[in-house]
Amino acid sequence: MAGKIIIISAPSGCGKSTIINAILAEGKIDMQFSVSATNRVPRSGETHGVNYYFLSDDEFRKAIAEDAFVEYEEVYQGRFYGTLKSEVQRICDAGHNVVLDIDVKGGVNVKRLYGDNALSIFIMPPSIEELRRRLEGRATDAPEVIDERVGKAEYEISFAKDYDCQVINDDLATAIDETRRIISDFVN
Repeated sequence: MAGKIIIISAPSGCGKSTIINAILAEGKIDMQFSVSATNRVPRSGETHGVNYYFLSDDEFRKAIAEDAFVEYEEVYQGRFYGTLKSEVQRICDAGHNVVLDIDVKGGVNVKRLYGDNALSIFIMPPSIEELRRRLEGRATDAPEVIDERVGKAEYEISFAKDYDCQVINDDLATAIDETRRIISDFVN
């Protein structure tokens, strides 16, 4: 039996990757992480094929032209992210559920494409002020980048209504539990 698709989206800094990784590490739900593609430079400690498929600008644009993505988005000016069709197909054909950690517009598009075989979950920050505090606490971005991310977050939150479920990440353990329950109910 082919696997199902779990879409998890959130503004940067809302904990979606932490939530996904916690659920994957438990191993209670048969699902595999879909590695996204991007044309951005790897951050310290990131590995090609593990964290992302790091493509050059030309490679990414060629993949777009060849219709190789289930979704892709220019998330920031000149910075693309996308989910390769081959990655989703590989995992689903093996009978595993696939988790997509993707941009909000991409999440809406993938849900539209896969319909009832996909579940979309939007991870919400408790507030915009808390999101700013979390991004500043990471100490990985310059103040102007944080301002850009917070502005983008306000826009992205407007898409939450288009998702099947919303989880507010006010307390991480509670958010993980709620997300796990929602996914478990969907795949079982």
